[in-house]
Amino acid sequence: MTELRMQLRVRAVCYEAEGINSYELVDPKEAELPPFTAGAHVDVHLPGNVIRQYSLCNDPRERHRYVVAVLRETAGRGGSQTMHRDVRAGDLLAVSAPRNNFPLAETAARHLLIAGGIGVTPLVAMLHRLQSIGADFTLHYCTRAPEKTAFAGALAALIRAGRVIVHHDYGNPANGLDVAKLLARHAPGTHLYCCGPSGLMAAVKSAAADWPAGTLHFEYFAAPAVARDPAADGEFQVRLASSGRLIAIPKDKSILETLREHWLSIESSCEAGTCGTCQTRYLDGEPDHRDYVLTDEDQKKFLMVCVSRAKSAILTLEL
Repeated sequence: MTELRMQLRVRAVCYEAEGINSYELVDPKEAELPPFTAGAHVDVHLPGNVIRQYSLCNDPRERHRYVVAVLRETAGRGGSQTMHRDVRAGDLLAVSAPRNNFPLAETAARHLLIAGGIGVTPLVAMLHRLQSIGADFTLHYCTRAPEKTAFAGALAALIRAGRVIVHHDYGNPANGLDVAKLLARHAPGTHLYCCGPSGLMAAVKSAAADWPAGTLHFEYFAAPAVARDPAADGEFQVRLASSGRLIAIPKDKSILETLREHWLSIESSCEAGTCGTCQTRYLDGEPDHRDYVLTDEDQKKFLMVCVSRAKSAILTLEL
């Protein structure tokens, strides 16, 4: 399970806000890049064998470049610090083809977008697309303060037009966007898109709990904290469709970990069910899906081997 991996040149690094840089990635020979849709992200392979997912924030109509924006997080896993400290204009980075787990529902009557901090990045690409198709949209953009508001200049015209509404809480969430009030009523035909810190995501999901199925779309940068008893995870077996081989998955290891111990090469990145890199087709059995990217329809065919387990004794994978 390998994927397209391109060597792209960092053409520019730009300061976007306090602690936030954008990175423009281009083909060294100026060739067109694979197309992407609004909401897509790429895997970026960083120095030190670090892989991170970053949402594309430029106009999807552009084929000559990808643009990502990265917040330097001192308490993170180190990827953002590597980007800020070690990546410079002129560097070459290995980058995957775009993958979209957060697509626009373009036929919706209207689009309500809510961003928190750096979570605005996929929504900026959505704004480009929504404008190009003449859609009805409003973005509520929540940040701590003006100096921490990325893309303020690029969004200035939409802010003046009332299509983008910026909320600064200055460190006190009570001064920010009233999510419960905003989402108390669902206007028919409206789809909601949200990306941001876990607290904002949880508040939006709770406030929109009564919205119709299929109208809520979330992009997670990290897996939400979920109380789960590891002792409840039983053992099961995975059957490899290509050979019929059965591999036992112990209760304290993932499918991904176990397959690698048996010398099977599986592409992965987040290993938390949020990026989609390790998506694998299953042919038989009943998965216990624990990811945050697959739709109900996708779950009928695929699972994420980094987090999924099995409700059946055997899962047959297309491997």
